[in-house]
Amino acid sequence: MIFRAWIHVLMVMMRYDVVVMTEVSISGNELSRAASQPNRLIAEKSPYLLQHACNPVNWYPWGEEAFDAARMTDKPIFLSVGYSTCHWCHVMAHESFEDPDVAGLLNQSFVCIKVDREERPDIDQMYMAVAIGMTGRGGWPLTIIMTPEKKPFYAATYIPKNGRYGQAGMMELIPRIKDIWNNNRNELLSSADRILDCLMLLQHPKAASGDLDASILARGYQTLAAVFDAKNGGFGNAPKFPAPHNILFLLRYWRRTGDDQTLEMVETTLQAMRMGGIYDHVGFGFHRYSTDAEWSLPHFEKMLYDQALLALAYIEAYQATGKGEYAGTAREILEYVLRDMTNCEGGFYSAEDADSEGEEGKFYSWTAEELKEVLDKEEFKLLIRLYDVHERGNFEKGRNILRQMSAFGDSAEILKMPERELCDSWNRIRVKLFQTREGRTHPLKDDKILTDWNGLMIAALAKGAQALNAPEYAKAAKKAADFLIEKMQNSEGRLLHRYRGTAGLQANLDDYAFLVWGLIDLYETVFEVRYLDEAMRLNRVMLQHFWDSDLGGFFFSPGDGEALLMRRKEYYDGALPSGNSVALQNMLRLMHLTGDQDPGKKALDLSRAAFAAVGEEPAGHTMLLCALDYALGPVHEIALVGEAEDSGIIEMLHAIRSRFLPNKAVVLVSGREIGEAIPFAKDLVQLEGKATAYVCSDHVCQLPTTNPEMMTDLLG
Repeated sequence: MIFRAWIHVLMVMMRYDVVVMTEVSISGNELSRAASQPNRLIAEKSPYLLQHACNPVNWYPWGEEAFDAARMTDKPIFLSVGYSTCHWCHVMAHESFEDPDVAGLLNQSFVCIKVDREERPDIDQMYMAVAIGMTGRGGWPLTIIMTPEKKPFYAATYIPKNGRYGQAGMMELIPRIKDIWNNNRNELLSSADRILDCLMLLQHPKAASGDLDASILARGYQTLAAVFDAKNGGFGNAPKFPAPHNILFLLRYWRRTGDDQTLEMVETTLQAMRMGGIYDHVGFGFHRYSTDAEWSLPHFEKMLYDQALLALAYIEAYQATGKGEYAGTAREILEYVLRDMTNCEGGFYSAEDADSEGEEGKFYSWTAEELKEVLDKEEFKLLIRLYDVHERGNFEKGRNILRQMSAFGDSAEILKMPERELCDSWNRIRVKLFQTREGRTHPLKDDKILTDWNGLMIAALAKGAQALNAPEYAKAAKKAADFLIEKMQNSEGRLLHRYRGTAGLQANLDDYAFLVWGLIDLYETVFEVRYLDEAMRLNRVMLQHFWDSDLGGFFFSPGDGEALLMRRKEYYDGALPSGNSVALQNMLRLMHLTGDQDPGKKALDLSRAAFAAVGEEPAGHTMLLCALDYALGPVHEIALVGEAEDSGIIEMLHAIRSRFLPNKAVVLVSGREIGEAIPFAKDLVQLEGKATAYVCSDHVCQLPTTNPEMMTDLLG
C-alpha cells in the first residue's frame, strides 16, 4: 500500500518533468547576503549543525520558528538529517549546500531545516521510517520534503547537485517539486496522507498470545545461519556491519544448546573483523563498517556505540572461550576510548570523522614511502609480511590500509621465530606508526556527549573491569556514571539527552534504557548501592513517561514530549539495539537482583507486545532474543555476604566473572544500605564468620556455602 502511494507521487512528478530552470529567478543580493552571513544554526550546540552555520542555505534548526515561516510563506519544508562524521553528508554539503546556485533554489522554494540525527533521534527515526516505506532504502544524509504540517511527500538519501545515471539532481529536482507544489498540490497531499496512514497501521501490531518459548531462539539462529558468510565471517554480503548484538545472541544460543557451529560462527566473525581493515591496527578501535565482504575496505568513521557494543562482544567471547586474543582486542578498544574519546569530566564523546584534509581515510592510510620514512628496512619488510602493504598501495591514491594477513601464531611459524618475539617486534612498529600519525591532521571529533551512548560505554567498561580484572575500567565507568547522574538530569529528575558545555534536549527511551543497563552492570562491578538505587528510579521514570498503557511496550518519545506525526515504538535492532529490547532485559535483571516482582510483571507485558513485532524476522531482533533467553532461564541469583575486600569474596567473584554466565544476578550483602534496596538481603548472614555465597536458580535455593569451588558447582 505504501509502495503504491509512492508510485503515485512519482507519477505526479513525472508529469511535470518539463519544468525549465528559467521559471526560478534568484536575487544576486540575496545570494551574496546568505553567503556572507551565518544562518540560524550559528546559535546551536551540535557540531553537525555548526558545520552548516555558514552555508548560503538559509537553514533553520528544527522548531516552531521554521514551521511558522513555512505557513506564512506557503512553502514546503526541505528537511535534511545527518550527523557530523557522515562522509556522504559532507559530500552533499560540499556539492549542494555550499553551492550558491543550489542554495538560491532552496531558499526560494523551501523553508530549509537541518537536524542532527544524534541530537534528535526521534525525528530521525520517524522520517527514516517514511523514507524506507516510500523508497525501500534508508541512510544518511536523509532528505525529506514535507508540508508545514510535517507531512512528508518526498524522500531520498544523498542527492547529487546535477542528475546522473538516471537520478535527478538538486538543480532539476527543486524546480520540479516547486511546480508541483504550486500547481498540483491536492493530488500530492492526498498521496502523502495515504502514506502516513499506512505507517500508522504498521505501528500497532497485535500483541502475541500464548507463552513464548525457545523455538523463537531457534528461528533466530537458523535465520542468521542461513546468511552467515563462512569464508569471511559476518552476515550477508557487502557492505558489512559489525552487528555485535548478533554475536551476543549467538553466544547465548551456544551456551543454551552447546552447538559448536554457533560458537564457530562467533569466532570466525570476531577474528575476521579484528584482522581486517575495519579495525584500526595502529590506534585501536573499530571503524563504522566495511564496504566489501572481506572486512578489508572500511568506511573510516568511528562511533562510540560501536566501540561499546564490540567491546562487550569480545569480552563475552573471552569469557566463553578463555582465548586471550579476545581479551586483548577488548582492552585495545577500551584503551582507544579512554585515550581519545573521554571528556575531562568523565563523559564520552560521540564519534570521529572518516575524513581529514578533504579525503576519506587519509589519516588512517599510508603510502609505502611514508612507511619507509618511519621504519627501518627490517621493520618495513616485516610489516609487508604481516599487514598486506604494497608498494603501489592497496587503497586509493597509492595508499595502504593495514589489514592483518594471518594470526600472529601462524605468521610466527612461517617466519620461524617465537610468537612472543614477533608480537614485540610488531608492537615497536605500531608505536612508531602511532607517534607519526599523531602528527597528522586529525579527523573531526564530535565532542557532544549523549546519555544513551554513554550508558552503553559504562556497561562495556563495567563488564571489562569484571572479566579482565581491570579496576581502572571500573573507575572510568564510575566517573562517567557520576557525570551523567549529576549533569544530565533536570530539576524534576528527568534525564536530558545531550551535553556540550551545558545539558539539553529531552531524553528518549534509549537514554533511559541504555543508562539503566550501564548502572546495573556498574552495580554488579563495584557493589555501590547508589547505582542500583538510581537504576531502579530511572526505570520507574521510564515506565511513567514512555509506557503504552493500551497495547504495551515503550514509545521512543515521552508522553509529554514534542508532538510529532506519530509516537514511534521501535523493536527492531539497527546499528543500535532497540530501547524496548534493552528495557526488557533491564526489568528482568532488576527483578532478579532486588526480588521486586513489579518489573517482572511489566517485562511479561512488554515481551508479548515486542514479539508480535518480530514476526518472520527474528534475526532483526537479536537483542530482544537475548532478553528472551534471560527470561526463559535458568537465571542464577547469587548473593555474596561479606566485605568487598575479603579474600573469600574476591575469590568467589573471580570464579563468577571468569566464566560466561550471561543470565545471572549478583549482589554483595554488606552494610545497611543493601537491605533497604534489596529487602531479602537483611536475612542473609555469614557462615562461621566467612565469606558466604547463597545461590538460587529457577526459584530453587541451595544451601549456602563458603567454598568457592562448591559455589561454582552450584552454577552448573
